[in-house]
Amino acid sequence: MRWVRFMLWMILGVALIWVAGRLVFPVPPTEGRDTESAIPFDESTTLGPRAAEALTAHPGQSGVVPLPGGTQALQSRLALIQGAERSLDVMYYIWHDDESGLILMDTLRDAAERGVRVRLLLDDNGIAGLDPILAALNTLPDFSVRLFNPSVIRQPKMLGFALYPLRMNRRMHNKALIVDGAAAIVGGRNIGNEYFAVGDAPAYLDLDVLGVGQVVPDTARIFDEYWNSQPVLALEQVISGSGDMQAFDRAVETAQNSEIGRAFTASARTAASRMTEGEAPSMEWTTVQVVADDPAKGVGEATRSELMITRLRDILGGVDRSLDLISAYFVPGRQGSRMFAELARDGARIRVLTNSWQATDVPMVHAGYVKYRRELLEAGVQLYELKHVSGSPAGKEELGPVGSSGASLHAKTFSVDDARLFIGSFNFDPRSALLNCEMGFLIESADMARAGADAMTDRLADRSYQPMLVDGDMQWRDPQPDGTARIIDSEPDLGLFDRVLVYILNLLPIEGLL
Repeated sequence: MRWVRFMLWMILGVALIWVAGRLVFPVPPTEGRDTESAIPFDESTTLGPRAAEALTAHPGQSGVVPLPGGTQALQSRLALIQGAERSLDVMYYIWHDDESGLILMDTLRDAAERGVRVRLLLDDNGIAGLDPILAALNTLPDFSVRLFNPSVIRQPKMLGFALYPLRMNRRMHNKALIVDGAAAIVGGRNIGNEYFAVGDAPAYLDLDVLGVGQVVPDTARIFDEYWNSQPVLALEQVISGSGDMQAFDRAVETAQNSEIGRAFTASARTAASRMTEGEAPSMEWTTVQVVADDPAKGVGEATRSELMITRLRDILGGVDRSLDLISAYFVPGRQGSRMFAELARDGARIRVLTNSWQATDVPMVHAGYVKYRRELLEAGVQLYELKHVSGSPAGKEELGPVGSSGASLHAKTFSVDDARLFIGSFNFDPRSALLNCEMGFLIESADMARAGADAMTDRLADRSYQPMLVDGDMQWRDPQPDGTARIIDSEPDLGLFDRVLVYILNLLPIEGLL
């Protein structure tokens, strides 16, 4: 019985330490904080007349331009920030301290120093190494930084997870940039070299969209909801001191003078100027909905009707002919698997592209997907598993403490009936559905929806394994460069140890965290 008493005393001791830690390191309050609102577009600004014309000529509609290429996505951000005159509202899940991250951050600083109000909202999971930089920028008169569910202990941050595990497991996965209340970029890209095809490593396959018109004030309203929400704390509430602006200057200078930095700063161009000189030829005017979780999800207080997954299920429930879904992390769960299977059995063509075992470095997520693979195939769902790209980028903690995103697929998009297209941050997994806050654009566009479906068929299917059932047995079709295909009888690159790992992971009650 001694060991039982010992264990009880150990449990009691840990509990007392945990309670004491929460008393010493409480979560700072947000009550009484002034509510801040987005600055509407001003016709006296460069982008203002274009915004006014858009709302007048296309009432209730939005002009949208997809940004599929990393270089184009980075150039658009740089050009818009450099052209900002009144406000910049910026929210991201990950912001790296590499060349693209530092130069974009410096461009935000330049904007603040010329009088632009900059509000930067970041998830605390994805800002490794940025505490002193953010603290320095937060001292500027027109630069405010807030963090979503930040750790109250900065070093090591994992202690914050230990003290507040439920709170710290809820993250803000949103990605948005709003400029002068007149233009907005929303999509799947975080800020870092691997998201913009910067440097030698292959870039993630990802997608953003640039929007003007009605979608901009709608996006700004959602930003305000997050900026003023309970999970969001002012940076000075968790990071003390004024930071180190000189260290930031040195880091920026190094980034700008690097071969990578010189290459992309020299090519920054055109997004803002094109909108001031006239509509870009590729811009399409249509109905666009901003779909987002209520930020109360960040503290576990959002109702089911306030969850983004509820809206998306309603949208997917209306599938008649086809659904083409791309999700870097695909764990449909029992309800999702049943929904996709029913759609396929009702005659709709359902195609899903996700990462293969060799392309993902989050075994738990792949194990969660494998659990439903056979059921989906039996129902007629077509599955594609993107192959690993040699030298693919090693992202930084895309899923926090449970893994990093080293896969080459990062996009989260789907097209329905070749009529509407979703582009955003939502992965079809339990974490996106129930834990992380997510957002995106739902675009009514036959051309863009067909382009999304064609991208899967024409560009990505030939780079993917296709699992199939042949006489009840799993096989993988492996397209070859010469147009032929070889058949593999077992999951590619899944060795004996990996099979045991996947089996064990499937036994653990962790699906809700994937």
